[in-house]
Amino acid sequence: MAKKKKTAWICQSCGQHSVKWAGYCGSCGEWNTIVEEVIQSEEPPRGIGAAAGASSRPVSISKVSFTETPRFPSGSLELDRVLGGGIVPGSFILVGGDPGIGKSTLLTHLASRVAESWGPPVLYVSSEESPQQVRLRAERLAAMADTFLVMAEADMERIEEYRKGLNPKVLIIDSIQTVYKPDIPSAPGSVVQVRECAAQLLRIAKNTGTAVFIAGHVTKDGAIAGPRVLEHMVDTVLYFEGERHTQYRVLQAVKNRFGALEIGVYEIGDEGLVDIPNASELFLSERPVGASGSVVVPVMEGTRPVLVEVQALVSASYYQNARRTTTGVDVNRLQLLIAVLEKRVGLPLSNSDAFVKVTSGIKIDEPAVDLGLAMALASSFCDCPMDPHTVVIGEVGLAGEVRGVSQLEHRIKESQKMGFRQAIVPANTGRVKVESNFTLTAVHTLVEALQAVGIGKYKK
Repeated sequence: MAKKKKTAWICQSCGQHSVKWAGYCGSCGEWNTIVEEVIQSEEPPRGIGAAAGASSRPVSISKVSFTETPRFPSGSLELDRVLGGGIVPGSFILVGGDPGIGKSTLLTHLASRVAESWGPPVLYVSSEESPQQVRLRAERLAAMADTFLVMAEADMERIEEYRKGLNPKVLIIDSIQTVYKPDIPSAPGSVVQVRECAAQLLRIAKNTGTAVFIAGHVTKDGAIAGPRVLEHMVDTVLYFEGERHTQYRVLQAVKNRFGALEIGVYEIGDEGLVDIPNASELFLSERPVGASGSVVVPVMEGTRPVLVEVQALVSASYYQNARRTTTGVDVNRLQLLIAVLEKRVGLPLSNSDAFVKVTSGIKIDEPAVDLGLAMALASSFCDCPMDPHTVVIGEVGLAGEVRGVSQLEHRIKESQKMGFRQAIVPANTGRVKVESNFTLTAVHTLVEALQAVGIGKYKK
């Protein structure tokens, strides 16, 4: 009699075991994500601590042996910035992005530059392309280092066999959703396969010191495909983003155990990806002069100040419910600021359509953009352009007050560097050193900020 396979109901979204109850997962609250997967019964379950080779007995934190391993450069200043100063040996890094956005190009550049700079080889495992296809891309990118090794394989056992013989400095898997373990009777890309393959790669990284990079597919919503536990297992999660019709790409860290959450900016040229060290100049290069609804806001991406343009368009609505559309900022923030402008300032925006966009494809989630966004809406509604040499910094509260923000001096310094001559800032910022030709205008409320630049009519 054939041995019956052991199965379990598993959520494709969070990767947790569940019961099939109307297709609903009680762990993450998602519907229609429960699938039946064949699981292994020969081996005991392995946790993250076991995968990382952690000690099996408790020890005092002061007696834990530690030797700091120096980082090594990737060959790209922008990638090094996003990683926190370079590649940490033994790190486990996930790179996600839309199909065709440039993930394989980025990883090919990485493999070639590291192989040229260091003695040990770099192993690039492509489970989606043949070695000939990888060579065509490498020739186009001038990435033909002798120690840049390529293999087309999806079987994790064979990958591990070749890795042991080579002991590479960097191991690249393109992509994690297409590799599989042959002893697990599930299709590649399933929850069990992704989780177990990632666990094996995690053990390789932590036990051997090899830096492991994996490319990950994304869903139609832009999230990494597969179980959410994949993002918890890795040390760093990078998203490669950008508009397909533009030549610019942004590499953004959304998780990094070895540094701050930075961004890197690239331009796609004939030779692949080119670093853009001055992101502010790029983001403001096509800024319209004298147009209403355009405001420049200095934002912090990790430790890096970047000047971005926030554009707003307010127009009469021909629908029963006014539309609110955003690109690069949360739509809930837009709705909140419209309510503050109507209640505290007196601008009748409830019956107007409002569209907001952060140019160059960057996404902003810090509160320091509030004041600039509110002033862009008021500027568009009143059709009153702002001074093109003014930047706006501040958080807006529900009472219409302007609150302080962190790292103001870094933001002001970047603004001065880019040639701006005035900044609208919160009043409770303390003393900030500025150049003689630069003016700080401190404001307590949103009304004061609008009056300082001569926009609109205000509530008495």
